[in-house]
Amino acid sequence: MEKPIIAVTMGDPAGIGPEIVAKSIADKATYDVARCIVIGDKKVMEKAIRIVGADLKVNVVDSPADGDYSYGVLNMIDLDNIDMSRFEYGKINAMCGQAAFDYIKKSIEITMDKQADAVATTPINKESLHAAEVDFIGHTEIFGALTGTADPLTMFETNGLRVFFLTRHKSLRDMLDDIKKDRIIDYVERCTDALRRLGVKEGTMAVAGLNPHSGEHGLFGWEEVKEIAPAVEELKERGFNVAGPVPADSVFHQAAQGRFNSVLSLYHDQGHIATKTLDFDRTISITNGMPILRTSVDHGTAFDIAGKGIAGAVSMEEAIRLAAKYAPFFKQ
Repeated sequence: MEKPIIAVTMGDPAGIGPEIVAKSIADKATYDVARCIVIGDKKVMEKAIRIVGADLKVNVVDSPADGDYSYGVLNMIDLDNIDMSRFEYGKINAMCGQAAFDYIKKSIEITMDKQADAVATTPINKESLHAAEVDFIGHTEIFGALTGTADPLTMFETNGLRVFFLTRHKSLRDMLDDIKKDRIIDYVERCTDALRRLGVKEGTMAVAGLNPHSGEHGLFGWEEVKEIAPAVEELKERGFNVAGPVPADSVFHQAAQGRFNSVLSLYHDQGHIATKTLDFDRTISITNGMPILRTSVDHGTAFDIAGKGIAGAVSMEEAIRLAAKYAPFFKQ
């Protein structure tokens, strides 16, 4: 079987994205599982290759089909959108914000057009996007808009633990307004479909509790009694293999041990803390519910170390590996 083609975005040029891309493409383990096509700027990419000391030759192509996927070759669609006289590592820059958006847009276009099998993204900087007047707050929102997906699902995976998120970038106060029976039912339905698309058809999904000890039947809050438990019961009656609410202080451990195939986390940090504590470097974000598959590192642009060649590439390598692992299911 041919290795899947993974479109890899270069990320914000002023961050560590180009460096971790170079390190990942130079890694034999990455070469063994995927054919990578990098979307970025050749000048920045060659600079990153020199900084990290990778033995790579940049091969500029017009489309993934034109690539030379030999080991040691970094195939690239060069958008040539960085003026090196205005480029500086570690700085918020509208030029870099616009470039990062352009790389994402191109990666979506070629993957939607079936020229690539999945996308693996590197970090972008929200302030640089804002400086460029790009009207999105992050990757998920960009992918949702450009693929015509109203509410993409975010799933983290690390060492077999899969975590979905009922809410993401909201304050804790605002998050409480979204802990509703109908929303939980909708998310479990869509998360179950997303798992099936990834080839995960067996096992039980756990819905995390919100309050300490899942509220102790109302002693510490009523969300479990009024919203979460009724949602789980209705889902069970409709044939879904779901459990909960399971207290959040134990549900992630149980899932990591194999008791559950996934967990529906109720808010951002609840699931982030669990996965990143288990294995920070190998916590990978997978955007589900779209026509295409997207994986991503789950760390930032690290402006403080950009351009120094010291950024670790484990997360990028894992993002490409998972993209390659799940890509065949998106051909079915």
